[in-house]
Amino acid sequence: MYRREYKYEPLLLTPSHLLRSAQNCHLYISWLNILETLTEDITVEESHKDFRLWLTSMPCPQFPVSILQNGVKMTNEPPKGMKANLKNTYFKLSNETLNLTNKPDQYKKLLFALTFFHACSQERRKFGPLGWNIPYEFNDTDLDISKDQLKLFLDEYDFIPFNVLQMLTSYINYGGRVTDYIDLRTIDVIMKHFYNEGVMEDGYKFDPEGMYLSIGFDKNNPHASYMEYIENLPMSAGPGIHGMHENANIACANSEALKMFETLLSLQASDTSKGGLTKEEIIGHQADVIEKDLLKRGMFDTEAVGMQYPVVYEQSMNTVLIQECIRYNKLVSEMESSLPMLQKALKGLVVMSADLDSMGKMISLNQVPGNWQSKAYPSMKPLAAWSNDLMARLDMVIHWIEHGIPEVFWISGFYFPQAFLTGSRQNYARKMQYAIDTIDFDFVVKKESWEGIKEAPEDGVYIRGMYLEGARWNSEAETIDDSKPKQLYTEMNMIHLVPVKDRANPTGGIYRCPVYKVLSRRGVLSTTGHSTNFVFWIELPSRGETFINNIGMADNEKWIKAGVAAFCSLLY
Repeated sequence: MYRREYKYEPLLLTPSHLLRSAQNCHLYISWLNILETLTEDITVEESHKDFRLWLTSMPCPQFPVSILQNGVKMTNEPPKGMKANLKNTYFKLSNETLNLTNKPDQYKKLLFALTFFHACSQERRKFGPLGWNIPYEFNDTDLDISKDQLKLFLDEYDFIPFNVLQMLTSYINYGGRVTDYIDLRTIDVIMKHFYNEGVMEDGYKFDPEGMYLSIGFDKNNPHASYMEYIENLPMSAGPGIHGMHENANIACANSEALKMFETLLSLQASDTSKGGLTKEEIIGHQADVIEKDLLKRGMFDTEAVGMQYPVVYEQSMNTVLIQECIRYNKLVSEMESSLPMLQKALKGLVVMSADLDSMGKMISLNQVPGNWQSKAYPSMKPLAAWSNDLMARLDMVIHWIEHGIPEVFWISGFYFPQAFLTGSRQNYARKMQYAIDTIDFDFVVKKESWEGIKEAPEDGVYIRGMYLEGARWNSEAETIDDSKPKQLYTEMNMIHLVPVKDRANPTGGIYRCPVYKVLSRRGVLSTTGHSTNFVFWIELPSRGETFINNIGMADNEKWIKAGVAAFCSLLY
């Protein structure tokens, strides 16, 4: 990381040194303790009445708290909203800076498109995971570098190299900050909408409603033309400029409301409820309910399950079942040992340790205790919904053990669904004597309900339990379609995963939809290059414009910009 060293003189509190400054303090963390000592020696009596100390820093946890408490804080944040972003960029420009290249007319058009792209990249963050899986900190430096490259390539080429500009801007300049592969796909598609030949025409629409356009300009005073156009734009932009459905605004508002309620709940955790129960009684009751639900199911006897479903060459699902039992046993064991101890501690029968106290606080806030989370599968559900979900998962495994391999698999009930997908591919590979790395899935979305299925398919598996965000499945048209108003999530139909050897990539008419475990979409980057939250890709029939991406796969631009994805688990 770039680090700049500074040499500081002592703070001379004399009229000739009325203003002292230290910039970029976050780059010199080891010096911050010295800074704190120096500021402690500054007193009102010994300082000149006009003396000021000016400090600048990026957010830094090591910055001395005492200085923050005694000083006046000022923040410099990027502008919020499309209009504010555009105005912020063009306010710094002039007629001279808009006529820098040998192709001034083309430069103005492409610069305006680039500025729109920059604003869109920043504004998508407000939609949370629907916008970007990870909220990237794009800034003016990315825009400045892209502007310089735009000027350079316009001067060097006799034509406009759109492909070069698209690649440099999306994959290199802005993509250099992007760590998620699926976000990189998104930013590439967005860039293609702004850097293309259509932008050179007056009236080119940047959004479906035609609110944002590539405008004509006064050649004698182009800067005034752009400033006037920006000034007449609406204060707030709808999700349409990002290619999203109107439901995205609801998702954004829901996210803000949930965060606020979590804060309020944490402040009231120690209060008594309206029913007059104390905090300890509430925690004890909830712990007792969960413990009784667990006792009805108990831990899995992996040895007995292994004898009933032995590891055989022809059936890899037996191995998947045993692995699921082992994983769930670790979680159930932790819960069965900690729940009785917590209830005893609440009654004063054992010492309330720090771990038990933390567990009790989490239960009182309707959150999953940390010691359970460390043994559990990813989930964003509050404790009550999480507990019901866990019992449903355990019931799925119990039903499998008692009644044999299911005809339809509830993919959301697997602790590690990737192992199940590998097992289904392995079954087909062993049956046909193929190498497993030559087997991939075809995806057939079924019309019939999974509840009426009485027999498993000859090859492959039926799966259910996934939910779509950003779009819905239209059973009548048998294609992915726009969401209905106020329906943020819709259940996906049952899908038949059909194993195929040496499967050819489709050439069009599909959307490659990512499947995640939970709604956050983000996770730890694994050795596969994907997030640990990522499960696999499914291909859904789609109408509309198709393009071939950089790895030779057909895809649909509309749903990529809309952030459409499938999930195994929702919030409730």
